[in-house]
Amino acid sequence: MLQFSTWKRLVIWGVCVLGLLFAVPNLFYPRVEGYNDANKAIEAGAVTPENQAAASQWPGFLPSALVNLGLDLRGGAHLLGEVQVADVYEARIEALWPDVRDALRPLRATVGTIRLQESAAGELRVRISQPDGMSEALSEVRKLAQPVSSITAAGASDLDISADGDVIVVTLSEAERLATDERTIQQSLEIIRRRVDEVGTREPTIQRQGSDRILIQVPGLGSADELKALIGTTAKLTFNPVVGRTGDPEQDAGLRNEVLPSIDEEGVYYVIEKSPVVTGEELVDAQPSFNQNGQPAVSFRFNPSGARKFGDYTAENIGSPFAIVLDGEVISAPTIQDHIPGGSGIITGQFSVEESTQLAVLLRAGALPAEMTFLEERTIGPELGQDSIDAGRIACIVAFGAVLAFMALSYGWFGIIANIALLINVGLIFGLLSVIGATLTLPGIAGIVLTIGMAVDANVLVFERIKEELKSAKGPARAIELGYEKALSAILDANITTFITAVILFVMGAGPVRGFAITLALGIITSVFTAIYVTRLIIVMWFERKRPKTIEV
Repeated sequence: MLQFSTWKRLVIWGVCVLGLLFAVPNLFYPRVEGYNDANKAIEAGAVTPENQAAASQWPGFLPSALVNLGLDLRGGAHLLGEVQVADVYEARIEALWPDVRDALRPLRATVGTIRLQESAAGELRVRISQPDGMSEALSEVRKLAQPVSSITAAGASDLDISADGDVIVVTLSEAERLATDERTIQQSLEIIRRRVDEVGTREPTIQRQGSDRILIQVPGLGSADELKALIGTTAKLTFNPVVGRTGDPEQDAGLRNEVLPSIDEEGVYYVIEKSPVVTGEELVDAQPSFNQNGQPAVSFRFNPSGARKFGDYTAENIGSPFAIVLDGEVISAPTIQDHIPGGSGIITGQFSVEESTQLAVLLRAGALPAEMTFLEERTIGPELGQDSIDAGRIACIVAFGAVLAFMALSYGWFGIIANIALLINVGLIFGLLSVIGATLTLPGIAGIVLTIGMAVDANVLVFERIKEELKSAKGPARAIELGYEKALSAILDANITTFITAVILFVMGAGPVRGFAITLALGIITSVFTAIYVTRLIIVMWFERKRPKTIEV
C-alpha cells in the first residue's frame, strides 16, 4: 500500500519550502542587490539617507542571498596577464651584494679588496684583488646559500656560486628558479585577489593559466582599463637615499645608483641609491588622507622592523633629501627635518582624491612581486550581458513550455503532477545556487535548460512502469507502488553516471565548463529528489483524497 509517515511528509515539504524561500530573492534581483550593498556600506560606517532607504527595500527576516551573475551576463572586464618572473631573479641577486660584501670583509687580509663588477641580469659578479684566496672566499660566500623551500627540490641549494678567474659569480640555482616561479605566481594571485576585493566587486574570477599567466574576470567593472589601473601596476614602494638631482636622464649614476624621473617636476630626475632603506613590504597600513594644505595624500604606517629602520635613518640623516619611489618614479623627495621615531608618515604629491584612494588600496594589498604584461583584454558591456540574460530566459521558457505541454498531453493528470514537481525543481536549483553563492554564466544557463529536459526522465520511467503494472491487472495502489520501486534502480543508474560526468567536468574544466558542471550537478540532485519524493507524495495525497478504483496514465 502507498504510505508516507507524517515526519517524511514534513521533511519533504520543509525542504521544498526552504529551497523556494531562498530562490525568491532572485525574482527581485535589483532590489535585493541594492539592499545587500546598502547593508555592507552601513556596516562599514557609511550611514547615509540613500543607504538607509535602500536597506528598507527588502524585509530583513527574508533570505537575501542572490545567484551571482558572471561576466557574460553582468558585463565587466576580462584580462589575461603574464607575470615577468625573470624580474624576480634579478631583484633577488641584486639584493645579495651587501650580504656577499659583509661576508668577505673579515677576509680582507686573504682576498684583498672587494669590488662589485658590471653583471648580466640575474648574475652577481664580485672581483677580489688576491686570487690566491679564492677558495676561502668561495667557502665563505657559500655559507649564504640556503636549502630550496620546495618539496620537489628537497636538499638542493638556492645559490650557484663559482669562480671565473679572480671573479666570484653568484646566480640562482635551477631548483630555486622553479621554486621562485611558483612562489611568484601564487603571491601574484593572492595580491590581485586582495586588490580586487578591496573595491567590493562581486564574485571575481582570478585563476592561474599555464606556468606564468593569470586570468582575471571582474563582473560589474566599467572597463578593462579600470581593471588594469587597479592591478596592472606592481605598486612597489621604496624609500631610498638621494645622491643628487639632474636634468639629464642619461647621466652616469655610478655603481649601485640609478636615475629616476620625478612625477611632480617635469624634466627633473633624481640620482638615488638602488638599495632602499625601507620597502613597501614593511607597511602594515595605508589610508587616503589630506596634508596640512588640504591636498589629497596617503598616510602610511610601518611594522616594528620598518619603523626601527625608518627611525634610525631619519635620525642619522637630518637635513638630507629622502626619495619616496613608487614603481620606478619619484613621488616626492622631501628633506628630513627631524627624527621620525613612530614609523608613520605621509606621502604627498599631485594626487586627486581618486588617485590617493587607489594608491592606498594598492599599498594595503601589497606589491606585486613582478611586473605583469597583458596579453588579452576585453570589456563586456552591461547591454551585451542583458542580451545574454534575455536570450537565456527565452531558452528556459521555450524548453520549460515544451516539456510541460509534452508531459500534460502524454500522461494527463500524472503529467500535471510531474509539471508541478518540475516547477519546484527549478526553484530548488536557484535556491541552492543562492545558498552556496555560485556564479551563473551562459554555460550555467545551458546546464539549467538541460536539467529541465532531463528532469522528467525519471517521471517518464515511473509512469511507464506504472502502465506496465496496470496491464497485469493489479490495483491502482499496488501499481503505483511497484512503479516507483521497479523504476528506482534505472533512475539512480542514469543520474549517478551523469553526476559523475558533472564532477569530472568540474575537476578537469575551467571557467565556463565549471559553471555548466555546477548547475548540471545541482540539477541532478534536485531532479532525483523531486521525482522520487515530491511527485510520489503528491500522488499519495491525491490518492488518499480521491480513492479512485481505476487510474489512467
